[in-house]
Amino acid sequence: MHAFSQYFLHLIDHLGYLGLYVVMTLANIGAPVGSELVLPAAGALAATGHLSSAWLAIAVAVAGELTGQSIGYAVGRFGGRPFVDKFGKYVRFHHAELERVDSFFARWGSFAIFICRFVPFIRGIMGVPAGIAEMPLSHFYFWTFCGSLIFCAGFILLGSTLGSHAEVVGDAFRHYALLIAGAAVVAVALYFVIRSRLGKKTV
Repeated sequence: MHAFSQYFLHLIDHLGYLGLYVVMTLANIGAPVGSELVLPAAGALAATGHLSSAWLAIAVAVAGELTGQSIGYAVGRFGGRPFVDKFGKYVRFHHAELERVDSFFARWGSFAIFICRFVPFIRGIMGVPAGIAEMPLSHFYFWTFCGSLIFCAGFILLGSTLGSHAEVVGDAFRHYALLIAGAAVVAVALYFVIRSRLGKKTV
């Protein structure tokens, strides 16, 4: 994974924002990019002037994620399970993984998209099962955008702050991915609970 990540980092270094967009698109169609390694490094490139702005890098990264997930959704919607059975092996996504994702969807609904934006590997192929399930596009894009914005902004801004030490962010994320995902879920749940209670008080 690190070798692939280094290649993609060189691509970003040479092509700038176009490279970042391409890399993040590839990461969201199952390519072994290692977003949690690439994004902090992109932040470090912004800090050293190789990229002009961390905020623009965030916008480009999110756009790449949405593009990749759109491709995955279309593949799932129009290719269905036969496509996964035939080609899923090339991105290590087999029928068994699809069944587990289906169960996750059944439990959490469209909110599962948001949760999985913080889970390594799974985050890159969630568009496919969402398309197979024919999830409403409004729900799919809303949760994908929210999760991707938090994920990309967090890693790029941390990378921009840490500079040459940015790679430790990705390594830490790999070890604590489930904890981070759980914290994100709790934060969002608290937001909706508080908003709901405030709404009732104003009625």
